[in-house]
Amino acid sequence: MTRYVRFLHDGSPRYGVLEDAEVVVIEPHPFARHQPTGERVGIEGLRLLAPVIPSKVVCVGKNYRDHAAEMDSEVPDEPLLFLKPSSSVIGPGEPIRLPSDLSDEVHHEAELAVVIGALLQRVTPEEAMAGVFGYTIGNDVTARDLQRSESQWFRAKGFDSFCPLGPAIATDLDPRGLAIRCLVDGELRQEGTTADLVIDVATLISQISQIVTLLPSDVVLTGTPAGVGPLVAGQRVRVEIDGIGVLENPVMDRATLAPRANGQG
Repeated sequence: MTRYVRFLHDGSPRYGVLEDAEVVVIEPHPFARHQPTGERVGIEGLRLLAPVIPSKVVCVGKNYRDHAAEMDSEVPDEPLLFLKPSSSVIGPGEPIRLPSDLSDEVHHEAELAVVIGALLQRVTPEEAMAGVFGYTIGNDVTARDLQRSESQWFRAKGFDSFCPLGPAIATDLDPRGLAIRCLVDGELRQEGTTADLVIDVATLISQISQIVTLLPSDVVLTGTPAGVGPLVAGQRVRVEIDGIGVLENPVMDRATLAPRANGQG
């Protein structure tokens, strides 16, 4: 297994491969032919960024039966698809910024995120898996009150900072049967396994590709298990997936933070 990271070094985003306590720097990036530069950077104190900035994040709702049940609904007959904008993406350690002026019920949703590595258009499930680059961790942060109030979920799902991704992209990982956990301030909120996905990864990507062309570096969020719950300012939310690592983000009220003028996230 290889784990790719994106990180801030000398003021610029760089890519590298995790090897023990170091990052082997590569150029230009993992989605093209690349090679080591000869540089190695210690992981301690290194600011990791979102491992990818996709052109789009395609998500599926109610893809775990237990989550559909806790939302008092049935699993849809067809995949319930929606988009998050790339501007919602943040990396490890960056704050989830609560829009308290517009929502007072923001929830975490721990998910396996699939990173696409090839152009996929109207592909079979087998072709879909051949086009997967790797896997990372996602948190489909959701303004639940806004979600309930309207049939289109753009506001509920699309706020800046509502798509934490990271810490790394793990390749050569079997997406079946991965344990997913979410903790808030150390309290276990969600615990599930990708073995319980209603629509498996290969079928989901194939179905999405019948609608929209997936491009290298695009991300597909595969759904969340039961246990979603509220986030409040001052908390820390931690999502863990076996084989990938830990994605942790503080939670803050966006009213207390200055807008990002030139963020690197």
